[in-house]
Amino acid sequence: MSPLPGRGWWAGLPPAAGAAVMALGVISIGLHLTGREALSLAALVLAGALWLVLAADFTARLFGDRGRFRAEADTPAALTAVAATTVLGTRLSALGLHAVAAALLVLAAVLWPGLLLSVVRHWRRRMPGVAFLVCVATQGLAVLAAVLAAAAHRDWLAWAALAGFCLGLLLYTAALARFDLREVVGGAGDHWVAGGALSICALAGSKLTASPVWTGSAHTALRTATLAALGLSLAWYAALLTAELRHPRPRYDIRRWSTVFPLGMTATACLSAAEPTQVAWLRPLGEVLLWIAVAACLFTCAALVTSRLPRRAARERAPTGLE
Repeated sequence: MSPLPGRGWWAGLPPAAGAAVMALGVISIGLHLTGREALSLAALVLAGALWLVLAADFTARLFGDRGRFRAEADTPAALTAVAATTVLGTRLSALGLHAVAAALLVLAAVLWPGLLLSVVRHWRRRMPGVAFLVCVATQGLAVLAAVLAAAAHRDWLAWAALAGFCLGLLLYTAALARFDLREVVGGAGDHWVAGGALSICALAGSKLTASPVWTGSAHTALRTATLAALGLSLAWYAALLTAELRHPRPRYDIRRWSTVFPLGMTATACLSAAEPTQVAWLRPLGEVLLWIAVAACLFTCAALVTSRLPRRAARERAPTGLE
C-alpha cells in the first residue's frame, strides 16, 4: 500500500521495522551491563529516534488510515510496538528516568491486550518465527514491570511481572506448537525469535529472581525456571547458528532485525542472570555473545545501506518526463 499523500518516507515502513528498535535497545542494555556507556548511549539514541518515527507512523495510521491499521494489527509483527516500547523503557529506567519508563509501561500495557487478541485470532498452522512475538511482547511487559518494581519498591508491580512471566511461558508453548520448523533452514530472519523469546523469558526470570519479594521455595522455583529458559535459548542459538552456516541467507531482509534482537537478548539474558542465579560463567559468555550481536547489528546496517543504493541509483536514472 502506498503512503498517504503528504507523509514522509517512514509511512512505507512495515510493523516489522519495530524489531530494529528492539535490537538497538537490547544491545544498548547489554553494553550498559558491561560498562560501555558511550556505545550504550549511542545505541539508545538510535533506538529512541527510530521509536519516535514509528510511533508517529503508528498514530497516523490509527487516526488517518484505519484500513491499513486494522490489516497490520492482525499480524504478529504488530506486537513489535509493545515489545519495542518495553525494551526502550527498560533502558531508560537504568538511566534513572523511572517516570518516563513508567509512562512507557502504561502505553505498552494499553496496546498489548488489543493487539495480542487480534494476533491470536488470526493464528494459523505452520507460522514463521514472528509468531513468538506474542511471548516476547508479554515478557517485555514483565521485564519492565520487574525493573520498576525494584526501583520503586512496589510489590504489586512485582506480582504483575510474575503474572506476565507465567503467561509469557504459556504463550511461548502455544507459538511453538504452530511454528513451522522448516523456517530454521529457510527463514528470512525472524525464525531466530524462536530462541530469542526464551531469552527474554530468562531475562524476566532473572529480574524476578533478584527481587526480595520471593524467598525460599518461590525463589528457588524462579531461579530454576530462569536457568531452564536460558539453557533452552542457548540450545536454540546453537541450532539456528548451525543452520545459518549450512544454509546461508546473505540477502538483506527487514526481518534480519529479528535476528539481531535474539542475538542481543541472549547476551543480555546471560549478563543479567549471572548474579541472581549465582552462575558466574554466564557473565563472560554474555560478553562474548554481546559482541557477536554488535557485529550482527553493524552487518545488518551495512546490508540495509547497500540494498538501498541500487534503488536510489535506479530512481536517479529513471526519466522524469520533463525533458
